[in-house]
Amino acid sequence: MKRIFCIAGSLTLISLTLTLAQQSDSHLTADTFRSLEMRNISGTFSSGRIADVAIDPRNRSVWYVATASGGLWKTVNHGLNFQPVFDDYGSYSLGCVTVDPKNPDTVWLGTGENQAQRAIGYGDGIYKSTDAGKTWKNMGLPNSEHIAKILVDPRNSSTVYVAAQGPLFSPGGDRGVYKTTDGGATWKPILKVSENTGITDLDIDPRNPNVMYAASYQRRRNTSIIVAGGPESGIFKTIDGGAHWNKINEGLPAADKGRIALAVSPQKPDVVYATVSVHRDDRKTEFYRSADGGAHWTHMGDWSLQDPEYYGEIYADPFEFDHVYIMDTAVRLTSDGGKTINTPGFQIHSDNHSITFDPTDKLHLMIGNDGGLWESYDKGKTWRHFNNIPVTQFYRGTVDNGLPFYNIYGGTQDNGSQGVPSRTIERAGIRTSDWMNTGGGDGYQSRVDPQDASTVYSCSQNIGCARLDLKTGISTSIHPQIATREIRSRWDVPFIISPHSHTRLYIMGNRLMRSDDRGATWRFVSSDITRNIDRDTLPVMGKVWGPDAVWKNAFTDSYGTGTALAESPLKEGLLFVGTDDGLVDITENSGLDWRRIEKFPGVPEMSYITDIFPSPVDVNTLFVTINDFQRGNFKPYVLKSTDLGRNWTSISGDLPERDPAWTIVQDHLNPNLLFVGTEYGLSFTVDGGRHWIPIKGGMPTINVRDLEIQKRESDLVAATFGRSLFVLDDFAPLRQIDPNVFTEEATLFAVGRPARAYDEPGYYRAQGDNLATPNPPAGALLTYYLRDDVAGADAPKMVLNIADSAGKTVRQIDASSKAGLHRTPWDLRETAPAGAGGGRGGRGAGGGGGRGRGDAATAATPPADPPSEETALPVGRGAGGGGRGGRGGRGGPLVRPGTYTVTLGKLAGTTFTAIGKPQTVEVIPLEPSNR
Repeated sequence: MKRIFCIAGSLTLISLTLTLAQQSDSHLTADTFRSLEMRNISGTFSSGRIADVAIDPRNRSVWYVATASGGLWKTVNHGLNFQPVFDDYGSYSLGCVTVDPKNPDTVWLGTGENQAQRAIGYGDGIYKSTDAGKTWKNMGLPNSEHIAKILVDPRNSSTVYVAAQGPLFSPGGDRGVYKTTDGGATWKPILKVSENTGITDLDIDPRNPNVMYAASYQRRRNTSIIVAGGPESGIFKTIDGGAHWNKINEGLPAADKGRIALAVSPQKPDVVYATVSVHRDDRKTEFYRSADGGAHWTHMGDWSLQDPEYYGEIYADPFEFDHVYIMDTAVRLTSDGGKTINTPGFQIHSDNHSITFDPTDKLHLMIGNDGGLWESYDKGKTWRHFNNIPVTQFYRGTVDNGLPFYNIYGGTQDNGSQGVPSRTIERAGIRTSDWMNTGGGDGYQSRVDPQDASTVYSCSQNIGCARLDLKTGISTSIHPQIATREIRSRWDVPFIISPHSHTRLYIMGNRLMRSDDRGATWRFVSSDITRNIDRDTLPVMGKVWGPDAVWKNAFTDSYGTGTALAESPLKEGLLFVGTDDGLVDITENSGLDWRRIEKFPGVPEMSYITDIFPSPVDVNTLFVTINDFQRGNFKPYVLKSTDLGRNWTSISGDLPERDPAWTIVQDHLNPNLLFVGTEYGLSFTVDGGRHWIPIKGGMPTINVRDLEIQKRESDLVAATFGRSLFVLDDFAPLRQIDPNVFTEEATLFAVGRPARAYDEPGYYRAQGDNLATPNPPAGALLTYYLRDDVAGADAPKMVLNIADSAGKTVRQIDASSKAGLHRTPWDLRETAPAGAGGGRGGRGAGGGGGRGRGDAATAATPPADPPSEETALPVGRGAGGGGRGGRGGRGGPLVRPGTYTVTLGKLAGTTFTAIGKPQTVEVIPLEPSNR
């Protein structure tokens, strides 16, 4: 009988557990956790790569700026400020943007950058907005992946042409020229070449829009391999709106061709210009001109284009005949139809991709490059830079143990290595002037000495690593002298500081190197731990290409190199290395012996290892992220081993199918809490990977390349390729999520760090563009969950009651009465004395200069959302005094350091009724800087 009762009891318990788990899953959604917002530390220090610019012909103060990997930005005031207008859609990588000339409220957007370089995203088709960018609709071509150009027929807005390069990493897809005559409802392919060849450029005769020219482009990129041309590249022409096309290659090179750029002369449309990249050895790109609409081409001259897979678009000057601008590392210009090609000497950032002309002012130019957007009103003699388009492309990120606030460092595409404080004591926030440069070139891995926050390491391409002393400003190369030509390395070289010795460094090429003296000397601790495959033996587009292939393997990484490197924080000498050819190698004795893992369940062989994360909780557990991105397979692969790689389990769970995984971290306190960065965002799991929840609060659609946890602060830092850095402040509540949370009436979560008490100084904005992004709210972030709305005429008010160690209430803060997860800051101030003004209004007048709040009631309410950037006052310009007038009356004086108890409850009149378990907040004084 006892056994029967035991079995019945067990079944009841199992049933209850399953029910709770099902209820929990129903709440484990992005909407539930939307209030845990990511905080963007914007890249106003350097901006980032611009793909295209379109200007509203009706109002030339309205611009649309398509960025290579940071979404679409719009200004309505000639660039005084910009707003992102494409953050919540299916792509972050953009190739082109076009405004309908007849109806400028209609805007077309082509997704997927129209280049072919190493670091590139892919798109999901063509989008259309009919309300000037407020909302968008995907209009099709989802498998185009890279759209080069969109042309709207100037006679009929319903007719649109699209030049689609098609997939870069695989055959097939939507590639060629597509036409719609019904505003995008349906599309017809009107020029198809093959499964390997798309269309990279398209131009139209302004006299007769039925006459168009198209450039086909055969190319394929795989891991560390590119063939940037072939026999199918060429030029086509139609005279009947695309119904029929003819090849017009007479006079062009007979050899295989690479990328071709086209431009029709606005003054004499029978004159057509073309640039053609050919064999790599002489590094020449040839300039051709046709005077008869493409029937015959004349070779005019040539020059050394740095990299035709990355640059090369051409633009005919609308004011001066035979003047053509060429996008290259430096902008080039021919003033005689290609006979001579010079650099006009524009003093702007390098790596140029687009130029925009003003039809009303021949001296007015805009250029987009890897440094952002630039504008000139004297045809290039002087320039203005728009640093308010924050689209810096971070490859990697790391954190230090700086005090009183930690700092974030990382490497960026073509903008060096950079550092920035995670927050400041300034009321203005984190200003552009708070950023610093720590290394040059293209920045990749950065590391900081865990015992000396003033020692910062940075790496550029090909092991261009250096150690910077922030106290003296002296930078010392640590490039390993043993890294001779026999050592293969990447641009993004794996580099770590050992968690067991702050002077021990590891750098990985195809062999692992170790230094025990901060990079002064190096030794090998492995042999070649890749497959050591000759990439020239691998087929591309169905065949093995010879050395004469167009720009073969130009500007690629070496093949057979390390891509991920880690050492267990729990066991010295337990090292893990991942490679670009699908291997994970493990040593348990500092490199004396290595064990190789070649296959992973469900993962195609020779896939790219993007990250390895040894568990900070269990020495035998490790996580890897793998992607097959560069073979056109966009599935995410996230795996876990609990026996040091001998067996593996997929924990990809319900991650989206078209979202490759880049990086993973595990919480150091709750082993079931994981975060993963993917091609299109950031997700977390509280059950070890069975179910993943995307983080949407404050987070656009963006590529998350690297993650790191700042343990002291319980912060998650994300480095993104196109929107700079993000921080999830105090993620400790996620550690505490379990099925019971969603069944209780209310839950107040423990905070994850001490709260520092200090006054925020005011700030007068300096001259120029010293822009700022907000700090997190000062004090403690109080997070709570309500199961149900607390509503009704007689309903009590929800409050957070804060008491000191003696039990005396020092503050009551209004809490939300809406069901769901909420976050309310406590600024560490007591209740303002009755009748008091707003306390310090920064340097504003009395009770709240500028936007200060002046009474205790409003002080108890979290600050309202700030006005949009297009209407907000610039930081530091308050209406009532200095700065923005500070935060006036957000409470009384600061509390003293000590332990405070926070209780969530209901307030009816003067009666407070506690709900759930109280939590404590440790208040500490602001520490002195340690660097």
